[in-house]
Amino acid sequence: MPLPPAILVTGGAGYIGSHTVRHLASTTGEHIVVLDSLEYGHRDALVSGNVELIIGNMADPAVIAGIFSRYQITAVLHFAAYAMVGESMSEPLKYYANNLAAPLVLLEAMRQHGTKHFIFSSTCATFGNPQYVPMDEHHPQEPINPYGRSKLMLEQVLRDCDQAFGIQHVILRYFNASGCSADGRIGEDHTPESHIIPRTLMAITGEAPHVTVFGTDYPTPDGTCIRDYVHVQDLAEAHVCALHYLRRGQRSTHVNLSTGTGVSVRQIINLAESVTGRTVPVVLGPRREGDPPELVGNPAKAKSVLGWEARYRDPRAMVESAWAWLTGPRKGRYPAN
Repeated sequence: MPLPPAILVTGGAGYIGSHTVRHLASTTGEHIVVLDSLEYGHRDALVSGNVELIIGNMADPAVIAGIFSRYQITAVLHFAAYAMVGESMSEPLKYYANNLAAPLVLLEAMRQHGTKHFIFSSTCATFGNPQYVPMDEHHPQEPINPYGRSKLMLEQVLRDCDQAFGIQHVILRYFNASGCSADGRIGEDHTPESHIIPRTLMAITGEAPHVTVFGTDYPTPDGTCIRDYVHVQDLAEAHVCALHYLRRGQRSTHVNLSTGTGVSVRQIINLAESVTGRTVPVVLGPRREGDPPELVGNPAKAKSVLGWEARYRDPRAMVESAWAWLTGPRKGRYPAN
């Protein structure tokens, strides 16, 4: 008797993963299996039907074997990764074990069971310090921290698996995720929270004593880091576009997911004060090791290849969306798992 088909989403109870799962469920109607350890993910972030949560570690061959023995996995969307740049500098082995070694277990199961489509949540951190901006897909990849290196190494593994086993992939290198779902039901809840937009807003609500500006002497117009902020719902839509791309029989590819617009840390703080009408308590600190001064992407290839482009482009709208999550029904927090 044939196994029932399903899409496997690793890390699907996390911030970007949960938004993608919801978008998948609403657009494909297929059964979705979410594998998440809930170390950083949240059970209550899964708000759609046709979604099954399996709590487990992707590095455990028995967990992976159990999923592939119960379902015909038609595609894998891989989000499960550690993603804190600073921590990766002090705990590199943790990052290589989770971000590089663990997915090999998954890819081996895909090889054995004939699953041919893999969509990888990669990062602009694979580029390292920009040699030019906006950065396109031809930009040299010279990551400056173990987080970026772990992602780049898995990108190469995927190319080798494509050549050896015919496992086709789309590598999505996205820039800084932000915002929450339009209805405020799912959003960004990290402990600790390291992203600048929620950290700034948490300083306003009192959940954090202040926001620290790490470095004011960068070679940028106001001396603070510049980043390209992409709305999480746009990122979710891009993953579904990538799935449709592979199912049309297209070849493996890699694209940047960005808006093409850079916003500085000081500008984010000013926008937060404008949106909320409150003052942000700020502490100035030294640069963080591993932080490039400017990361802005060129999204042209994503539009031409996947038919994707960001719908949310105004950085003020990013801050408004994050503020709606922090002040909405959940007050920016999920209940304990």
